[in-house]
Amino acid sequence: MKIAAICINSQGEELYKKINKELKVDLYKKQEGEGFKLREVTEKLMERYEAIIFFSSTGIAVRAIAPYLKAKDKDPAVLVIDILGNYVISLLSGHLGGANSLTLKVADIIKAAPVITTATDNLGLCAPDILAKDNGLIIKDLKKAKDIAASLVAGEKVFFIDEEDKLETPTGYVRRAFKEYFKDISDDLRNDIDSSGLNKKPVSKVSDCVSDGLLENCNTNKANTVLVTNKSNYLKDNKTLCLIRKNLILGIGCRKSYSPDKMKDIVTSKLEELGYDKKAVKTVATVEIKKDEEAIKSLSQYLEAELKIAAIEDIRKIQYRYKGSDFVEKTIGVRAVCEPSVELFGGRLLTEKLSIDGMTLCIGVEDI
Repeated sequence: MKIAAICINSQGEELYKKINKELKVDLYKKQEGEGFKLREVTEKLMERYEAIIFFSSTGIAVRAIAPYLKAKDKDPAVLVIDILGNYVISLLSGHLGGANSLTLKVADIIKAAPVITTATDNLGLCAPDILAKDNGLIIKDLKKAKDIAASLVAGEKVFFIDEEDKLETPTGYVRRAFKEYFKDISDDLRNDIDSSGLNKKPVSKVSDCVSDGLLENCNTNKANTVLVTNKSNYLKDNKTLCLIRKNLILGIGCRKSYSPDKMKDIVTSKLEELGYDKKAVKTVATVEIKKDEEAIKSLSQYLEAELKIAAIEDIRKIQYRYKGSDFVEKTIGVRAVCEPSVELFGGRLLTEKLSIDGMTLCIGVEDI
């Protein structure tokens, strides 16, 4: 975490020195010159740092940061420490920004009392944003996350469903099996959804249900639900929060100088058709000869996914497992690109190779 400290007096600087022995913190102090303007410095630090520590009163810190606040998933963590070092206050971005956990660390270093006011923490509950942050999940709707946190604090029932059954039940939630999520669907269809949800085979009927809106009326007993999934909006009601598991791997091949916009449209359309959330894409994989292809690089940036490059020799060792192309082999030296690329980076295939308008696509999931 990149941390800055703002000191406006000598007492704060002494506290800073203690903290800097344990945590790397960049110091900005008023004593450095008459040109120091708190609001201008704060604006710069809000853009450049993940956390800011104010050695000041809470009022000074609030006034300094107020003009530059954006959103709870974008603002940095902000802490305030009084000049005597009695208290370390988590002021902003306690969960997503990590202010609460940083407050505990800093308070321990200077032997101060941590002040954390978020209700879920004080009640020993796991807020949805903490659940997402600790497990690398993406929050689909911050308002729903806030509503569910409020329900937890109020002592209301909140169901927790992990589609892949990997996470333990968070404190304060009631675990529910994934298949129980679809009470209004026939047994045969629900079994298919269960299998697809566990990523044991390519999505078939489940994607039809999503696209046809059949899952919108499923019985959730009118209780708030947190659903961990890599799919796109099983339910569109106001009580279900989807936390997206980022674990899909896309294997990509294409003609030279392929259109970036065209590739983006094809991939996003196919993901939507199959019921996968585009935010679930973790890796875009291709062969080394395509590493500079603008369309593929642009796709990985758009999806906020890591671009990984498979070596020709590595692909050659496993390409026999997949249906290949004489033309592709003549052009780049291997018979297949997208399926081997998924396998080489730890993926299990969810689809076969899809040939679409001059490009090939294979969707896989991390096999962990």
